[in-house]
Amino acid sequence: MSEEIQQTQTNEDRPFVKKAPRPKKRPCPFCMSKSVYIDYKDGRLTKYATEKGKIISRRQTGLCAKHQRELTVAVKRARNMALI
Repeated sequence: MSEEIQQTQTNEDRPFVKKAPRPKKRPCPFCMSKSVYIDYKDGRLTKYATEKGKIISRRQTGLCAKHQRELTVAVKRARNMALI
């Protein structure tokens, strides 16, 4: 049994594996356009919500935290007024 333990590789025996570089995070579209306020009447909101009206996550949309919070409020208002 001790022979089996000795035959397994340890971390020291493995060659160095270089990790692939992370892709650069794309900039927030609202920061790029320098928009001050995300309006609930804006037609672009449909891009950030699914057909059922669920808000798409920040990872998928590429928004910064500030604009994702503003977008959430705007989508909820648009849903409430039946604009989405």
